[in-house]
Amino acid sequence: MEKKFAKPLSALAAVLILAGIFSCKKNNSASEKKLNIVATVFPAYDWTRQIAGDTADINISLLMKNGVDLHSFSPTAQNIIQISECDMLIYVGGESDKWIQDALKNRTNKNRTEINLMEILGSSAKEEEVVEGMETDEGGDDEEEPEYDEHVWLSVKNAKLFCEKIECELEKKLPEHSGTFRANLSQYKTQLENLDKEFEDACKNIPNGTMIFCDRFPFRYFTEDYNLNYYAAFLGCSAESEASFKTVAFLAEKIDELGAPEIFVLEKSDQKIAKTVMANATNKNVKIIALDSLQSTDDGDIRNGKTYISAMKNNLEKLR
Repeated sequence: MEKKFAKPLSALAAVLILAGIFSCKKNNSASEKKLNIVATVFPAYDWTRQIAGDTADINISLLMKNGVDLHSFSPTAQNIIQISECDMLIYVGGESDKWIQDALKNRTNKNRTEINLMEILGSSAKEEEVVEGMETDEGGDDEEEPEYDEHVWLSVKNAKLFCEKIECELEKKLPEHSGTFRANLSQYKTQLENLDKEFEDACKNIPNGTMIFCDRFPFRYFTEDYNLNYYAAFLGCSAESEASFKTVAFLAEKIDELGAPEIFVLEKSDQKIAKTVMANATNKNVKIIALDSLQSTDDGDIRNGKTYISAMKNNLEKLR
């Protein structure tokens, strides 16, 4: 298996102790009187915002809001306190969330609801997949348990399922607002269904139905939804950042073989690998397109109005 980003488990014990100490202090803030919801990743945070709407009795917090993705996120004592005291926690539930399992044991709110996105998918969760030409860890242990792709939010179809679950749990917590939640969910699902159809139409026009990703590849759920093939430098959760010449040469060959008009990278990529791949391809008239995996969203993006729909529509326009 690929090496993963370093998990923050070694420091978690100390953080939990601090959280236990600080959580004993009485919190007299206004948010204490509200339903406090914590979402670890931006898509879940935004889905909850859309469904809750203007309901004044809800306070929604985003845990990972400094532009660091879930693979390299290290929780602070305050993060542990947030999880311990919140009324509802929405998290991905993959390999990178192992630290949350320890944090969940340190609860001060006995009535907390927990929404694990990967549990909602159940058997529909997809294992990480090594495709032809992808960089692999030669020293991997074949006996390891399978690891699942954590980027479940990049499927608009999955998003509809997650929103239905979030709305259901909100109703249980605040039944007096059930009409608002249901109406907001209905409107939002219509937006998701329209976006799904637009992606379906756009992906039919991708040359050879194939994406060439010169980066980590978190879009497996997306490509499965729209019957796309792909080649990539690394797995979506890989810790690798340097591609071997073999991988570079393979991707360059695919550019020429498929006549690819563009290759893809992730948001905030330095495009180093993509440019090296292009330099080794015969076809030099290739565009580098950055797609947003919604892993690096920060407070500034949210203040500027970024939403799950707007980010995915931006990806749609780039695919077109």
